[in-house]
Amino acid sequence: MQEHTDDRPSIELRRGADRLESHADGIVSRHSFAFGPHYDPMNTRFGALVTHNDDVLAPGAGFPEHPHRDVEIVTWVVSGALQHADSSGGSAIVRPGMVGRLSTGAGVRHSESNASSGETRYVQMWILPDADGSPSYETADVSAALESGAFVAVASGSQPAPVTLRRNATFLVARLPAGSSAAIPAAPLLHVSVARGGVTLLADLEQVQMLSGDAARLAGATDVRVDATADAEVLAWAMG
Repeated sequence: MQEHTDDRPSIELRRGADRLESHADGIVSRHSFAFGPHYDPMNTRFGALVTHNDDVLAPGAGFPEHPHRDVEIVTWVVSGALQHADSSGGSAIVRPGMVGRLSTGAGVRHSESNASSGETRYVQMWILPDADGSPSYETADVSAALESGAFVAVASGSQPAPVTLRRNATFLVARLPAGSSAAIPAAPLLHVSVARGGVTLLADLEQVQMLSGDAARLAGATDVRVDATADAEVLAWAMG
């Protein structure tokens, strides 16, 4: 992350088409940050967010059991269905409109696989915790709340939310019909990504056009909103 050196807001736009890709058997992963063999010392994190992957699993594909530690793994399914299982006893099929959170603690093993007959696409985000604890898994269905057309806090360590995090950060989601707008609560750092559709992102006096797969990193903005140019699903991280 580059340091923000003055009092002006800044938008750093990362186009989906420019993401580095990893390929495995039936798996395509697109990375917003340095990941695996794609190491970039200038792009390892933004605030507490260290991973923001857009993964597509073909039917029957998935990640076999593997270990993680010292991260909070938040998963948002865009289409299809994702089977999760872990060594702490957590197990669920996560579908669109549901959020999943795996707190890895000092160490846990988990697997993920496509639980649908077609492709499954999901966004997986890792944040660094600021509290210790045992591994645990939690899901919540927030579909009804998303009908409001506003940004909904679906996971947080700093305010009430359906899923809790071990970090002073909040994950928000909005489903917006074309032509509608929604404000994003102000925070020192905001990471905004488009899971599907298209929006205009407005931050104080700046604005950018964003499509599915695009992400923006904002520092110091106080008045932020998105205007949907097509039916859209927008994900945002608010961090202190």
